[in-house]
Amino acid sequence: MIFRQLFDSVSGTYSYLLASRRGGEALIIDPVLEKVERYLQLVNELDLRLVKAVDTHLHADHITGLGALRDKTHCVTVMGEQTKADVVSMRLADGDKLGIEGLALDVIYTPGHTDDSYSFILPDRVFTGDTLLIRGTGRTDFQNGDPRQQYESIFGRLLKLPDETLIFPAHDYKGETVSTIGEEKAFNPRLQVKSVDEYVNIMNNLNLSNPKMMDVAVPANMRVGLHQDDIASRGWAVSAEQALALVGRPDVALIDLREQSERERHGVIPGAIHLPYARLQENIAAGGMLHELAKSTSKQLLFYCAFGERSAMAVQAAQDVGIASARHIQGGIDAWRKASGPLSH
Repeated sequence: MIFRQLFDSVSGTYSYLLASRRGGEALIIDPVLEKVERYLQLVNELDLRLVKAVDTHLHADHITGLGALRDKTHCVTVMGEQTKADVVSMRLADGDKLGIEGLALDVIYTPGHTDDSYSFILPDRVFTGDTLLIRGTGRTDFQNGDPRQQYESIFGRLLKLPDETLIFPAHDYKGETVSTIGEEKAFNPRLQVKSVDEYVNIMNNLNLSNPKMMDVAVPANMRVGLHQDDIASRGWAVSAEQALALVGRPDVALIDLREQSERERHGVIPGAIHLPYARLQENIAAGGMLHELAKSTSKQLLFYCAFGERSAMAVQAAQDVGIASARHIQGGIDAWRKASGPLSH
């Protein structure tokens, strides 16, 4: 496995680049906007293809790099399903897998620092965001934080991992880079409590000042979505209501860009062809399935995904290679559901 821990000294943020091999797919966890060019340089140096950019939660102390990485690489942006961010390509839930080629991270919901906090687990390590820090825990006094929830996230979930599990947090302010579950059980002062009430009392009396960038970072991080209106202004989008009249027509090919786990959880528009976004480039290239379908028939290609971000990028990519019939359902399956569109499971 390729693993890189990257640091932003201004916000004390750790970002993590992971891949299973050189030349393969990569993902990054908790990227910082100001470091995006460095991430892309490293991705290029390691001969990787960035396919997913993930935030463990809505950050208050820095502006996320999710949107910039998406715009520069067409990667999929990922957060938990509770996020207040306007649009991310994929929203994960407790028990899901966060996957790229050769790697699958277990997804666990660990609220408390914020109400949208998630941790991601590999067999030998866990990325804890701000839930569990090295010799500390994330504050619980804003963004719907809750010390009782955090206690359960830490004691009921994270500390039940094997003691030798490596801990990689989203932040550190003292120069520490890694710990283990066993170390934190033994030496983390906030975990040396006898009850949830004792923990709540500690967290409710920290009296910390707000993060310096909170008033800037939180609003910015809530607006990271791709501007789908740009695609619509070119005539390449249909609303969910308009799509209701198109589905089932012989001159329309409906293309589902989501991953299989998303299809299983949220349902499928009847008659859709499943061609995951990760394989888009090969499918729209000469000789690819969608390229040949568009060339040999008069069918309109109608893409959709979860919230319209992947499908908007797919439309632009298809148009760029000359597939003029490409369109997408603006707002994705989320908008389709709100329009009472039929779904099969």
